[in-house]
Amino acid sequence: MTAAPLVVRERVVGMAAFGVSADPNERLVTHALGASIAVTVHDPVQRVGGVLHAMLPSGELDPEQRREHPARFVDAGIPLLVRAIYELGGVKSRLVVKVAGGAWDEDEPEDDQVGKRNVVACRELLQRNGVTLGAEDVGGARVTRTVMLDIASGDVTVRSGTRQSLL
Repeated sequence: MTAAPLVVRERVVGMAAFGVSADPNERLVTHALGASIAVTVHDPVQRVGGVLHAMLPSGELDPEQRREHPARFVDAGIPLLVRAIYELGGVKSRLVVKVAGGAWDEDEPEDDQVGKRNVVACRELLQRNGVTLGAEDVGGARVTRTVMLDIASGDVTVRSGTRQSLL
């Protein structure tokens, strides 16, 4: 007798939001990443993971928005996501972190390159906290991405137009 194939359910993580899961039959998906970034975190031993769709690098200039909508900001959303992974049994030393999105146009003024600032903020936050960035698919002008995290395997798939790749 052969085992029935796993049925994978997709759960959408919206903009300025995050989702976590310990269900091996679930895939977390976030769409419409332009300048926004998706941060995926997965513990391969505990088989738990999560996705953050952050829109801005820092909520420092708007503490009320940061308090009310922390997942909108890289600096508030990543710690929120990681704490939720810990609550599901994830362990810091086993976390695999991957990032996608952060599109920007080098011809734009530096202040308008939100995607680049998101990527820099993410890298700096992870480095300060001793977390290794496992892989990334970032940058590019006018690039839109969809990111999928498979909870069972930890595979992160990035789709942009007709291109699809594993991170």
